[in-house]
Amino acid sequence: MKRTIKDLVNLKGKVVLLRVDFNVPLDEGGKILDATRIKNELPTIRFLTSKGARVVILSHLGRPNGYDVRKSLWPISIYLSKNLKCGVSFSPTVLGEETRERIKLLKDGNVLLLENVRFYKEEEECDMKFAREIASMGDIFVNDAFGTAHRKHATTYGLARLLPNAIGFLMEKELTNLDTILNNPKRPFVVVLGGSKVGTKVKILERFIEKADTILIGGAMAYTFLKAKGFDVGASKVDDENIEVATNVLNKASELGKKILLPIDHVCIKGKDPHPIVATNLRGNMVGYDIGPRTVKYYAKEIDGAGEIFWNGPVGMYENSNFRNGTRSIAEAIAISKAHSSAGGGDTVAMINLFNLGKKFNYLSTGGGATLEYLEEGTLPAIEVIQEKIQ
Repeated sequence: MKRTIKDLVNLKGKVVLLRVDFNVPLDEGGKILDATRIKNELPTIRFLTSKGARVVILSHLGRPNGYDVRKSLWPISIYLSKNLKCGVSFSPTVLGEETRERIKLLKDGNVLLLENVRFYKEEEECDMKFAREIASMGDIFVNDAFGTAHRKHATTYGLARLLPNAIGFLMEKELTNLDTILNNPKRPFVVVLGGSKVGTKVKILERFIEKADTILIGGAMAYTFLKAKGFDVGASKVDDENIEVATNVLNKASELGKKILLPIDHVCIKGKDPHPIVATNLRGNMVGYDIGPRTVKYYAKEIDGAGEIFWNGPVGMYENSNFRNGTRSIAEAIAISKAHSSAGGGDTVAMINLFNLGKKFNYLSTGGGATLEYLEEGTLPAIEVIQEKIQ
């Protein structure tokens, strides 16, 4: 069990370097378009400030190549000022005497947000000299940035090697939920996997074949599996390099007595005709873009009988309203089911929120790649270096 902020004592007056994930969308004027990630972080910040800690927040935003005013965290400091009952200030730099002076002037229970750590190339290089310079400004390191926990970066991995450390409430919730999925899911355990390429989902497929009772496959990668089973998929997108992988996954599932369900009808386009049609069989110049109505009912029946559900990846090209019904229907089926439901992956959470169903799920993971990698490996680099709780 990793140490959490609840295990930390005597925080009053201590400088806590808190790594968060404030990688939120901003418009051209710096307006925050979706503050979900910031809202999820507030409980950890409030806990630390209530204990009298001087909280210095570190985060990235986007993938800037050096300083980029469009990727500045300054707008987020304004949001924090409005939503925290403590003093909030902003430092336009991460390193330097100006930053050190701001930390010295920080009162107990107040917050200082530092500028985007990815303005420094040393961050993604995990430059330990860079990490040591940041570490020298604090007493304790707390990592609550689950979305970047799969990265060995200076402020996610390096700082944890240099200071006493713990995880925050958001990280703890993520790990508790994902560990339950991996180690103690309610039965039957149904997994819904979508997306395009089989190659990107090999490890997660192999892990869930062992853990889940049923896997429902949609999205473009379903056509790779259908082709592996000998079905004609017309001109649909197929990950030809991974046909053998799909075959092996199907064979292993059969050996273990697990079910992998594939679409039995499709919403598709035939040739140059722009109007979508529903087809049971795909032939010739037909291209599948979504699961069909019979498949929706087929999958919904499995979802209705589930005890635990995990969903990653759209089952159709939901960005286009003509091919959104399958994904929306799956989201609605999970939302009304009695199962404990979780979803992970950036696109997955985005589409659930698009359908205004986020509150109907028991848990939406804040991590994209981190969620999948944790489910695949059972750990992440930035979590590995966190100290264990003293029993």
